[in-house]
Amino acid sequence: MSNLWRTKPLNQLLAEAEESEKGLKKTLTSGALVALGIGAIIGAGLFSITGIAAANYAGPGIMISFIIAALGCAFAGLCYAEFASMIPVAGSAYTYSYATMGEFIAWIIGWDLVLEYAVGAATVASSWSGYLGKLFSSFGVSLPERLLMTPFDVGSGGEAGLINLPAVFIVVVMSLILIKGTSESAWVNIGIVILKVSIVILFIVVGFKYVKPENLTPLIPENTGKFGEYGWSGIIRAAAVVFFAYIGFDAVSTAAQETKNPKKAMPIGIMGSLLICTVLYIAFAYVMVGVVHYKEFTAGGGSDHLAPVAIAIEAMGTVVNGTMVPEYPWLNTSIIVAILLGYASVILVMLMGQSRVFYSMSHDGLLPKVFSEVHKKFRTPFKSNIFFLVFVSLFAAFIPGRVVGEMTSIGTLFAFILVCIGVIVMRKTQPDAPRAFKTPLVPLVPILGVLTCFGMMAFLPFDTWIRLVIWMMIGLDVYLWRGIKNSFLGKANNTTNDPKNYRISAICGGALTLILIFLTYFHHQAAIADKIDDGGLVVFSEVMIVLHIFFYGYYFFKNRK
Repeated sequence: MSNLWRTKPLNQLLAEAEESEKGLKKTLTSGALVALGIGAIIGAGLFSITGIAAANYAGPGIMISFIIAALGCAFAGLCYAEFASMIPVAGSAYTYSYATMGEFIAWIIGWDLVLEYAVGAATVASSWSGYLGKLFSSFGVSLPERLLMTPFDVGSGGEAGLINLPAVFIVVVMSLILIKGTSESAWVNIGIVILKVSIVILFIVVGFKYVKPENLTPLIPENTGKFGEYGWSGIIRAAAVVFFAYIGFDAVSTAAQETKNPKKAMPIGIMGSLLICTVLYIAFAYVMVGVVHYKEFTAGGGSDHLAPVAIAIEAMGTVVNGTMVPEYPWLNTSIIVAILLGYASVILVMLMGQSRVFYSMSHDGLLPKVFSEVHKKFRTPFKSNIFFLVFVSLFAAFIPGRVVGEMTSIGTLFAFILVCIGVIVMRKTQPDAPRAFKTPLVPLVPILGVLTCFGMMAFLPFDTWIRLVIWMMIGLDVYLWRGIKNSFLGKANNTTNDPKNYRISAICGGALTLILIFLTYFHHQAAIADKIDDGGLVVFSEVMIVLHIFFYGYYFFKNRK
């Protein structure tokens, strides 16, 4: 049997979870985990996506869309909760895949999680910078525009940016907090969560008395005749859009090894944060579409993500001489503060999740030892934190967030799918293993989770799939070059030099290359039909295809014996 499919023994994983002087420090409680989940979930997406999805797809039915999206997350969340209570080890979906589907799949999902955590943190940091500029502008202070943009962005005066400096600042601050300690990071996150949730509740309470029943009727507007524009098809499409406002709860599972009572606390942290955010989201949506007719949310334009909330706040007032006079204009500034706080806590949790995934991969020998070195005093993976401080800062400083925003979503959904499959596999292979929490209705719930998440992935554009495949190919390159020969599991089984490992990996790489060929072709045909220039992406894909035909071919023919 190839080492690629060997799973990591459950007793070995549980032994690693035990606290030691060299290991991660157990400091987190159930409440801290719930706060971590809320910190990762509630970001600026709530304030922008709600109004836009209501205006374009669902109307007042956006509340139903949030419920449907929450159900999709709940399927995956229940599977995460079972694994987190069963295998309380840092690493999240990477560790779960290692225990159920083997090293090769674990490597793929570990590499994929970089998209969710590190790239996601960089994307959020870029947006944080823009809202910081808005906050200063509300007080009459204009920050230098060129220091708020990457060199690939063009400002209002036609000049290209230099560096996104505030994005670097927030990444550095959050990384230093993480290096100081997990408990300190948790307390900072709890403080941020209390403030931003207070502002969300304030918006709901203040706006409730301005809700007009006529704006909520009909709850489900009649379909326009085009799929996805109102009616039930519009509600489903809106659910796919607002689904991404929930992303982040899975980061709770990366802190399992630093939790005092993970078997009890993990399910509470994952499902508790999802439940609280779902209630807030539905109430927030009810006020937004109740205060203002949903079609008015298109007036803000797509570039100003604050526009939907601003429109609702401006409608909270009284009419004087035919003109609406807002009673709470200061709420707009409060919402900007909430967005900044929301983004800061998202960055904190994403950076924490990424460093813990790399800690686990390094602990298994698949990555250099430096990523699993723990600080003697703080007992945090500080070198991993420093690496991502530099990596994410450079990414946020010089690469536009829009380029990889959807990559974060597709990476997350892919992780959800593998975790749902993993629960089914584990129930078959280790039915008697102790489980503090059991996913109900297996295999129905995991199957529904797979179908829901894959359905969301199918709604994403071709270029997002192309970038995912290219990223997976780069990850496979690293695994072929370094991972196989350094795997501790492979060394324990004397299979690090097994030609079969390299041959199977090369065949999988060839399959990815073939998929990339088809995706690039169909994307280019669609671009021609829509008269869109995709020359840069096509050339990059072609270069990657040619290089990898030789790369994977070399490893395959070298290990044919």
